[in-house]
Amino acid sequence: MNYEQVWTPLLKEFTIFSNSPRSEWQFGAAPSQLVDLVITGQKTATSSYFPAYAFDKESVPSVGQLNLILDDKLVPKVLTVNTKVTLQSYDQIGDDIAFLEGEGTRDLIYWRQVHEPFFAEVAKEIGQSFIPQDLIVTEYFKVLKIL
Repeated sequence: MNYEQVWTPLLKEFTIFSNSPRSEWQFGAAPSQLVDLVITGQKTATSSYFPAYAFDKESVPSVGQLNLILDDKLVPKVLTVNTKVTLQSYDQIGDDIAFLEGEGTRDLIYWRQVHEPFFAEVAKEIGQSFIPQDLIVTEYFKVLKIL
């Protein structure tokens, strides 16, 4: 899909962000289910495995970055803007992030149950072994428009 066709009217509507970095992506696990949590307002943060950015030669998310979040069919469902981005080790993630990620029981126990195997798989894909001291990027965002 050519996402420029989606971006053009959005950038006209949100002119303040016309020079902001932008990206199109889907959540790594259960994309449609997780984007629905964003749409309902339950999910206002997401975390990713920092070493994967260097491996994939991608920029780390930034404050003010616009995101077209896609469903499992790569269809844009919501436009968000990053309001805060943090970098901390996996073992330093707390209940606050688990709650804002909006998944499951919204506590750290659940968050670790689903994220540790996910990050371990990402680490394996890039030829690394996941350890609790690995760095995690957390993006905090707000919804600008449901598409």
